[in-house]
Amino acid sequence: MGSPVGRLLSGPMDPRSALPPELHSPVPGPLSRSLAARLAAVECRNVTCLTPEAPIFWERAVGVNVWDVDGNRYVDLGGAFGVANAGHAHPAVVEAIASQAARLMHGMGDVHPSVVKVELLEALAERFPGGGEARAILGSSGSDAVESALKTALVATGRPGVVAFEGGYHGLALGALDATWREDFRAPFAARLPGASVFAPYGDTGETGDLEAVARAAAGAPHPVGAVLVEPIQGRGGERVPRPGWLRGLRELCDREGWLLIADEIYTGFGRTGRLFACEHEDVVPDLLCVGKGLASGMPLSACLGRAEVMDAWPTSQGEALHTQTFLGHPTACAAALASLRVIEEEKLVQNAALLGGRATPRLEARLSGHPGVVEVRGRGLMIGIECDSGERALRACQRALERGVILLPSGDQGRVLSVTPPLCIVEDLLFLALDLLAEAIP
Repeated sequence: MGSPVGRLLSGPMDPRSALPPELHSPVPGPLSRSLAARLAAVECRNVTCLTPEAPIFWERAVGVNVWDVDGNRYVDLGGAFGVANAGHAHPAVVEAIASQAARLMHGMGDVHPSVVKVELLEALAERFPGGGEARAILGSSGSDAVESALKTALVATGRPGVVAFEGGYHGLALGALDATWREDFRAPFAARLPGASVFAPYGDTGETGDLEAVARAAAGAPHPVGAVLVEPIQGRGGERVPRPGWLRGLRELCDREGWLLIADEIYTGFGRTGRLFACEHEDVVPDLLCVGKGLASGMPLSACLGRAEVMDAWPTSQGEALHTQTFLGHPTACAAALASLRVIEEEKLVQNAALLGGRATPRLEARLSGHPGVVEVRGRGLMIGIECDSGERALRACQRALERGVILLPSGDQGRVLSVTPPLCIVEDLLFLALDLLAEAIP
C-alpha cells in the first residue's frame, strides 16, 4: 500500500524527514482503534473526538513525517497545529532539550531565574518588529500570551474594552475566549466571560469601509476601548488573508484613537507566512505581539512581547508578580526555543516558506480550478487554505487524505477550509506530492 515516487530532495535535514506516505494497515489501524477505546475510558469526553471514526495515534515523528502505532507513515501537512516550524524532532532542538535537561530541567522562573530564560528574552527582544526596545512575558500556551497582552493593555490604558474580529481565534482561557469569535466556544461559558470585547468584520473583503466598521464597533462597545486584537492572517478562522493595506490602516486607526494594537501571531509567527512575522509584510509594528506554536518547535512555550514603554506600565515586582505561573521561563522549553530560532535562520526556513508558498498556491489553484466543491485557494507562504463549499466536504477530504497518508485539519467557522501548514523544512517534491494526494481526496 506504499506510494512510490521519484527521488526526493534531501534538504538540510536527515533524509528520513522527506519520505512519502507508506501505509501498512487500514487507517485507522487496529492498534489506533484499541487505543481509542482505552482513551474513552479515562479522558473527559469533550477533549478528543473519537467518533464516528477513531483518530490515528502517533508514535513518533521526524521532520515532516509522522508514524502511527500501526506503522503507517504520513506526511504532516498540518505541522502539528502549525507548531513544527523547524520540523518534528529537529536534531538541534532535541540536543538542546537533552543538554538543558541534564543541567537544569526546571527552575524558579520569577524568583531565581535560569540563564537560558535571559538568553531567550534577549533573542526575542532583538527580533521584535521594527527593532525598537522591547520586553516580554513568557507563558506556556497561546492563550497565556493573549491573556498577558489583554492584561498589559488594561494596565497601560486603563480601558478594558477590546475590538476583535469576526472569525478570530485567540484561545479558550476566559480572557482570550471573550475575544474569540466562535459562538460554539463562547456560549457554554458566557456567564463567566467579562463581555469586554466587541467584534468587527475582518479585512479580507476588499471593501474600503471595513476600517470604518472597526470604529463603529468601538463606539458601541460596553466599555471604553483600550486595544484592538487582530491576527494579521487568520489561522483557525480559515487562512483568511486581509486585503493589502488593511493592517497598515488598522495601525493608523489605533494611533488616531489612542488604542494599542495587539498582533496575535501565535499561528503566523516565526516564518510561517514567508516573513519572520506576518505583520512585517506591511511593515506594521504592533504595540504588543503574541507568539507561541512555532516558537519552540514542539515544546510548550509562548510569549507576549511589547514595546518597552507599553510593557513598563506594569509596576515593578516587589516579590509577588501580578501575572506569573509555576513554569514561567521553563529552562528546557527556553533552550528548545533558542535552538529553533537558530535552525529557522541557519536553514533559511523563512525563505523556504516564501519560495514554496509562492509556488504551491498557484499550483493548487490550477489543479483545483473548476472543481465544483472548491470555492477558493488562498494563503501566504506555507499557510494555505482551500475553501470548500461545505464543512461536510472538507471533513470528508481530511479523512480521505489521511487514508492516503496525508495529515491535515479543517479550519474556519463552519470547518469548510482545508488548512495546509506543513513544517517549514518541507522540500518541494514532497510538498507537491502531498498536495496532489490532497487534491485527489477532495470529493
